[in-house]
Amino acid sequence: MWLLLTVTSVISAFGGAHGLFGKLAPESPEANMNISQMINYWGYPSEEYEVITEDGYILGIYRIPYGKKNSENLGKRPVVFLQHGLLASATNWIANLPNNSLAFILADAGYDVWLGNSRGNTWSRRNLYYSPDSVEFWAFSFDEMAKYDLPATIDLIVQKTGQEKLHYVGHSQGTTIGFIAFSTNPTLANRIKTFYALAPVATVTYAQSPLKKLSLIPGYLLKIIFGDKMFMPHTFFDQFLGTEVCSRELMDLLCSNALFIMCGFDRKNLNVSRFDVYLGHNPAGTSVQDILHWAQVARAGRLQAFNWGSPFQNLLHYNQRTPPDYDVSAMTVPIAVWNGGHDILADPRDVSMLLPKLQNLIYHKEVLPYNHLDFIWAMNAPQEVYNEIVSMMAKD
Repeated sequence: MWLLLTVTSVISAFGGAHGLFGKLAPESPEANMNISQMINYWGYPSEEYEVITEDGYILGIYRIPYGKKNSENLGKRPVVFLQHGLLASATNWIANLPNNSLAFILADAGYDVWLGNSRGNTWSRRNLYYSPDSVEFWAFSFDEMAKYDLPATIDLIVQKTGQEKLHYVGHSQGTTIGFIAFSTNPTLANRIKTFYALAPVATVTYAQSPLKKLSLIPGYLLKIIFGDKMFMPHTFFDQFLGTEVCSRELMDLLCSNALFIMCGFDRKNLNVSRFDVYLGHNPAGTSVQDILHWAQVARAGRLQAFNWGSPFQNLLHYNQRTPPDYDVSAMTVPIAVWNGGHDILADPRDVSMLLPKLQNLIYHKEVLPYNHLDFIWAMNAPQEVYNEIVSMMAKD
């Protein structure tokens, strides 16, 4: 980030001379759009809803009720819910061209597509009781996303569609939320036809991501470094990088390193002309507590609830002195898994430890060249993953 800041300063010092770093590539309009605008831009219908969780968070939820190829058939359609990963948002599913974005592909295949947003990201940063400027607002991690966000969102979808069961697709932390929710909430689990897990994360024992390195830093020091509120919000600087710096052809490699340093980078399989869209919406932010929770999971070597810092606080939250472990094997929802052979977050060794715990594993595929973000942005994702998902949903 400091390197990019330096480069940005150099560009500014030269008065924004376009010729210095190569000619300005065409900017994708979606880089500056909200989610509904991104959906409508490609000719798809969109609907926007607010979900209020039991603990007062207001989540922005989006819907693509039908596709461009089947708009004449407006009857009930099977429902699919897409849940993004860490530091991300619903834009991940619509950031590529329609023939490469899972949300659009599913809509055109005849599905009623819903896009979730976890608390604290760009589109879910409100609460009935607390201001985002307060420490109390940010006192959450993926525990609360599984306990409150996912049930409230699925309740709304069931209410609006009249359908009791739906397909669930999760990426990265979106799979973690699913593992926790579907293993601890039987009522919610009964509403899931099949769980499609992309780059699943239950442990990060072997992860090579810089995020894993945070587990080496004591929690109190992480709070000194990052504070106790928001971690990596989307800022004007990110927007500037996406639209003014990274759109210059010779800057692609530098910007891709900044964007993908935490998750890995597969230059051969990404549409570099979409970097301004990726950077225009990512990172979308989360809480520092969410990052502390992942650091804790890395140290513990297993998936467990957040450690509130003292036996007394844990007693208040869990009725026991230590945070309880989550038992993934208690989940009976049918699950299909896709993981990458070069994923530095969902390392293949962590996935291999997860698979035997899945009671109802119906399919598994390792895409050897893939890293963590290829599952949402790779140019060949339809051939490697999405077409299989659509085919499996059609048989269900």
